[in-house]
Amino acid sequence: MSAGGSSTQVVGVFALPNVVLFPRAVLPLHIFEPRYRAMTADALGSDRQFAVALLRPGWEKDYHDKPAIHPVVCIGRILTHEKLPDGKYNLLLQGHTRARIVTELYDHRYRVAEVETLKETPVLEIDLEQQRRLMLRLFEETPLSSLAASGSFRQLLRSLVPTPHLADLLAFNFLEDVELKQSLLEEADVRTRVGRIVAAIQAIAPTIRSGLRGYPTTPGLN
Repeated sequence: MSAGGSSTQVVGVFALPNVVLFPRAVLPLHIFEPRYRAMTADALGSDRQFAVALLRPGWEKDYHDKPAIHPVVCIGRILTHEKLPDGKYNLLLQGHTRARIVTELYDHRYRVAEVETLKETPVLEIDLEQQRRLMLRLFEETPLSSLAASGSFRQLLRSLVPTPHLADLLAFNFLEDVELKQSLLEEADVRTRVGRIVAAIQAIAPTIRSGLRGYPTTPGLN
């Protein structure tokens, strides 16, 4: 525990150029670099966790070393994995916690950091009723309704799954702008975050034609 009472832990860090993981979202990954194969093996041998971080612009010139990353990450847990004959892995990683990097540790085969849980400003579900109704209308009255996963999202929106959880899933699955997604991952005020996500989805809903980038979570998962 840190002096301020925040929860800290040490996790491997998987740095990617165009992916922002959100809590409860599920990310399919193909792990092929030796350093990340080692990270995956170590995670599978312990708590099955590592963090996903977004690389900052300009990462190309330093990718195989330690290019700069955004300091807020999402910790995920490996749900399922397949180790291939050549030592590579296919896996599904489900995000569960927003966290901020405290310091990177440099004596490992792969990127490792001490992270602390991002302290969030909570909001009551009753205060998000308007945003939740708008989310449901988006899946009933816009091109979002024609997507294969729209029925699943409508079901989730009519369930008891908290609105902030559903907003994170919408951001992960439907928003294209990775810098916007990173800013939403970093947004610690939950009410502000939900409002920003709903507004962003509302702006792009009339033109959506593609499918999901991940998988809706199962209702009831924490």
